[in-house]
Amino acid sequence: MDAHVAKWKFEEVKQLTDLITENKIIGIIEIGGIPAPQMQQMRRNLHNVVIIRSAKNNLILKALDEAEKQTKGISGLKKLIKGQSAIITTDMNPFQLFKQIKSTRTMAPAKGGETATYDIEVKEGVTPFKPGPIVGELQKVGIPAAIQEGKVVIKTDKIIVPKGEKISQELAQILSRLDIYPIEIGMTLNGIYEDGGIFEPEVLDIDMDAFLENIKQASFNALNLAINAGWTNKDTIEPLLMKAHYDAFILALEQGIQNKETIKHLISKAYANMQALRNKTNS
Repeated sequence: MDAHVAKWKFEEVKQLTDLITENKIIGIIEIGGIPAPQMQQMRRNLHNVVIIRSAKNNLILKALDEAEKQTKGISGLKKLIKGQSAIITTDMNPFQLFKQIKSTRTMAPAKGGETATYDIEVKEGVTPFKPGPIVGELQKVGIPAAIQEGKVVIKTDKIIVPKGEKISQELAQILSRLDIYPIEIGMTLNGIYEDGGIFEPEVLDIDMDAFLENIKQASFNALNLAINAGWTNKDTIEPLLMKAHYDAFILALEQGIQNKETIKHLISKAYANMQALRNKTNS
């Protein structure tokens, strides 16, 4: 029996090792606490772009050690394994993968006992409840409720569970009745390996649209600086020639130099000066 278990573990580690070494982008995701229906839906949504392989953490750790023999630096992912982990591989770049995984996260109702990952707040306003015992229930869990003009209202905004504190079962039930879903569920991407480097969430979690806009602005500023400084390259030569042509044209007009490009403008300028002189003489 023990030999059979050992053989099973050996085969599992081999499959995990092959998966790791045969792909260039490898990540560690945390999948604990995701209800089965949501997990299946997430897998379906990502089916065409990623491969997800879940296994016991100790087997993943062993596979990473084995993969290190072929892929240097991959064992750096070991420090990112926590909770219920899985391996994810893809052809997407790490930033796209992080964004894709992050988009799978959804909000769910609290059941009680969870730790708030952010300040949970109720807002001032009318509730959907009818006057009755509900007012006392709201007040019991710290929500400033009252009856005004025949309606149950929350009198003021209030943080009822600060970040890091537990959500009680009583409060969880009230929050659900208020359609407040404070629990974020979904895969958490703990890190990605690519080309010998490990990318963690603080590096990957960027606003791609804002990032690309900053790059465009930096490129525009660099081009503008190069043109003003007169630096010639394949990107600046055309606008520099256009600028030189325009400057030469303006100089020719100012100096009254006649050629096929300036003659029409010079005649127009002379005519305008003549009209101005005639009007002044008549006056």
